[in-house]
Amino acid sequence: MTRKIGIIGMGNVGAACAHYIVAGGFVDELVLIDQNLKKVQADALDFEDAMANLPYHTNIYVNDYHQLDDADVVISSVGHIKLLGGDHPNRFAELKPTGDDVKAVANELKQTKFNGTLVVISNPNDVMTSLYQELTGLPKERVIGTGTLLDGARMKRAVGKAFHVDPRSVEGYNLGEHGNSQFTAWSTVKVLDQPVADLAAKQGLDLDQINEDVRMGGFTVFNGKGYTNYGVSTAAVRLAMAVINDAHEELPISNYRTEYGTYLSYPAIIGRQGVEQQITLDLPQDELDKLQASADYIKKNLN
Repeated sequence: MTRKIGIIGMGNVGAACAHYIVAGGFVDELVLIDQNLKKVQADALDFEDAMANLPYHTNIYVNDYHQLDDADVVISSVGHIKLLGGDHPNRFAELKPTGDDVKAVANELKQTKFNGTLVVISNPNDVMTSLYQELTGLPKERVIGTGTLLDGARMKRAVGKAFHVDPRSVEGYNLGEHGNSQFTAWSTVKVLDQPVADLAAKQGLDLDQINEDVRMGGFTVFNGKGYTNYGVSTAAVRLAMAVINDAHEELPISNYRTEYGTYLSYPAIIGRQGVEQQITLDLPQDELDKLQASADYIKKNLN
């Protein structure tokens, strides 16, 4: 069976996704779509030039929406990241222009036979994921966002450094909005097979400071090079491959939660149908309150 992914939006993030997919040989066919025809054609040629030095071959198509008819996954990476600057950075700075782009892309998708899973990177992520679902009419379980899969990776990096372990040895989640109201659910975080809160208390570590590092991590990268791409593209491709591989992997991604009436990041089981199963965490009241506040913030901005 042919494995096929489409990427819409070939800026820094979309191009990083495409490079990861091609270099890893993850799919048989890759569809690249962007408003800048010269840029996307150049990317396609560059990838083809790379293939003689890769152990894999990928067939690449450019700016043909109907190549998405039989795609397993479409990744939306349209966005306006340059609007994020300022003294008080906020992903909602992208709301209006990216929302307009999402409406245009959703209209194009509706003209195709695409019936796979839509993975949304575009920011503000939870709002754009919700908007895509509403406009395309695809089932909620098959429209999902990268959400705090990236924030969780930043948390694991920060906690891993604090305790001198590989980030993959850290368990736990960041929940809520992929934005300023997201938070580390410390009750879920374990390192060295112990609750991180207990270890932090013993070693005099400040979890609030680590959480602030996580929350502002993306803006730190942005201020250094004018965009972010490697962390979020890796998260997006991991999510896409969980779908293609029918992995039934538990991931904290933006998915629609009926109890909150919105898309927000919460762990779910991801497989061929997108969200295969939702789970419920046993959170303390303070974290439930933070999650509700985050949900309210997302709904306010969506409205």
